[in-house]
Amino acid sequence: MAKRNSKDPQPGQTISLRTLGEYLNLSPATISLVLNNAAGVRSIPQETRERVREAAKKFDYRPSFFARSLRKGQTFSVGVLVPDLTDGYAAQVLEGMEDVLIEEGYFYFIASHRRRKDLLEEYPRLLLSRSVEGFIGVDTLLEHELPVPVVAVAGHRKIPGVTNVVLDQTRAAELILRHLYQLGHRKIAFMRGGSHSSDADERWECLMTAARELKLPIRPEWLVQLELRVSTPELGYVPAMELLNRRKTPEDQFTAIVCYNDVAAIGATRAMREHRLRVPEDVSVVGFDDIQAAAFQNPSLTTIRQPLRDMGATAARILLRRIRAQGSDPDRVPVLPELMIRESTAPPNPRYQQMPRE
Repeated sequence: MAKRNSKDPQPGQTISLRTLGEYLNLSPATISLVLNNAAGVRSIPQETRERVREAAKKFDYRPSFFARSLRKGQTFSVGVLVPDLTDGYAAQVLEGMEDVLIEEGYFYFIASHRRRKDLLEEYPRLLLSRSVEGFIGVDTLLEHELPVPVVAVAGHRKIPGVTNVVLDQTRAAELILRHLYQLGHRKIAFMRGGSHSSDADERWECLMTAARELKLPIRPEWLVQLELRVSTPELGYVPAMELLNRRKTPEDQFTAIVCYNDVAAIGATRAMREHRLRVPEDVSVVGFDDIQAAAFQNPSLTTIRQPLRDMGATAARILLRRIRAQGSDPDRVPVLPELMIRESTAPPNPRYQQMPRE
């Protein structure tokens, strides 16, 4: 049986910086510097740092979160507001955000508001009562400023204290429509996002501007408004069916459809098949976001890639800089899109008049 060292903590003894210091013959301050990876840790020899970490692991030492919070006057926590936890867009943003927050020792609370105005008002109050130091909003329409720093991913409103990380929607619209135009499409249908989505208005305006610049016809029967507040393919299935049911003559037929996002595009593809139309042979379909499922659809989805993980990581870094008062960031941080050309787009078929097959 191994002999106990006289400096070893006694069984049942609470492990603190002091007891670790006595065991290692080091000051509690030195141990704290190492375990918190503080700014002055590089002045401590590597061998000493390893001894500290090994001892902390041996005795299962965990720094007191509350002591750290009281000492620094911080809670090391932030609030995150999302529309729906099952949404692929939000999930990828959260992954990038989480990587940064974990690395920086921050905890986060996530609240899913389902785009309900009452919850958008209530959840920030509840999280502030838990002393969060800031907020990250993902595709969340904030109505007013909050008493802590806020970073919005896909935010478009100018609100004091809010930094918006946004995709360059003008560039995205140009990439989509020039791709379809170069393939030969001139009859293009468009889905407009619901008013509850933070990207909807700007994305629509940019698409309409790009369409006018290319002199594409913008016919009312080729335009449809998303109404459902869901994050499932039904979002695009219902409006796509509406568009298809409007077709009366060959002149009414569109050869491509630009969907509000990838989830809507997946639903629209299903609607095309139910009308016995092939994608892309009869109708080309374009999505937006490049969620993880987009590349694995049949056919794989041509879409605009938003670097969602990077946007989440950027939002987290900006928020922590603002919490720590480390310099300043602009009110609007633009992110460049990328067009991912896959199987759901092709030149229009001149032999097919886009009428329903019997």
